[in-house]
Amino acid sequence: MPLDPPPASPVAPNSPRARLLSIDALRGFDMAWIMGLENIVRDWARASESQYYDFLDTQLTHVPWEGFRFYDLIYPLFIFIVGVVLPFSNSRWNGGGPGATLGDHPAGRDEIRKAHLRIARRVLLLFFLGLVYNDLLQGDWRNLRFAGVLQRTAICYGAAALWQLHTSWRTQLASVVAILLGYWAILAWVPAPGGVAGDLSPAGNLAGWLDRHYLPGRILPEYYGHGDNEGYLSTIPAIATALLGVLAGHWLRSGRGPGQIVLGLLAAGAGCLALGWGWSFGFPIIKNLWTSSFVLVAAGYSLGLLALFYGVVDGLGWKAWAFPLIVIGSNAIFIYVAAGVIPFEKLTRLITSQLPGAGGPWGPFQFSVSVFLLEWLVLWIMYRKKWFLRA
Repeated sequence: MPLDPPPASPVAPNSPRARLLSIDALRGFDMAWIMGLENIVRDWARASESQYYDFLDTQLTHVPWEGFRFYDLIYPLFIFIVGVVLPFSNSRWNGGGPGATLGDHPAGRDEIRKAHLRIARRVLLLFFLGLVYNDLLQGDWRNLRFAGVLQRTAICYGAAALWQLHTSWRTQLASVVAILLGYWAILAWVPAPGGVAGDLSPAGNLAGWLDRHYLPGRILPEYYGHGDNEGYLSTIPAIATALLGVLAGHWLRSGRGPGQIVLGLLAAGAGCLALGWGWSFGFPIIKNLWTSSFVLVAAGYSLGLLALFYGVVDGLGWKAWAFPLIVIGSNAIFIYVAAGVIPFEKLTRLITSQLPGAGGPWGPFQFSVSVFLLEWLVLWIMYRKKWFLRA
């Protein structure tokens, strides 16, 4: 099963081998915001003169540095989902049972080799697609942004996949704790050359210094300028985000009843939120640095959303409403890359320019909806024809 596989036929939700439609729907919900759902909400609030416009506009933009807003959840939720999928996708390699490792597979070394090659191929393809998204094919390598969303996703997927294959869930949990504490210790006790330990400012933090001096390509101002928000050091705690998703995936495959699974996810989410917000008083929530408190807060909200989607879609069996999201979630990698390559906005203007009622205060809202629908239509055609970009 790839990172963004086609949804499988329904199976009993408490079966350890079941493919869960809720995962596809949650991935689609996450990608819908990247496709432009935030523009639709913002334009609607502006045109309707909603009293909630300022609140919505704030929540649909990233925090400049310290803090947490809804839009800061979009990317860590995606990495979390990458982890959730792994216990399902790797079950063919590790003996199949919940919590099994690669060493449990009877075929031995040949299966290990196949699994490693499969992971390596996907990591390289995702990393390459990320560079293409950053205009690799234009040939201006000196000004190329080397880091990026897909590049970090590739690294997190590769690390989490190998760890999930070769270790138990207890080791994976211990690894999360070690990563979060270790990252905190590095940023708290190791100063950037010429700086002071514990400096988490945009210009003074250690992660930014490493990016400025050792990250290939160009550091762009829109990615906070003093470093890259998907740079070297901050990718380490992002791996913990994927591993927390792996642990959630183990819980989903545990064979417990839907009610127990939902309660377990909610309890874990509440625990992560309490720890993350509590830790933030000493180690602030900073998405650009992917601080340990940010990992926990993002995981807490991600676990809550997973509980909601699982409980409604697979637990209660209410699947019909989720179909539009499943269409998106089935080709998440494709639409992310396509949105940066295909001129959907220009195509939409060409199609809608002659339609009546295109102007006025509701014009931007109509345009945002039209762009989104055009993107979704492409995904729906691919879904019907079973064309899936399998990274």
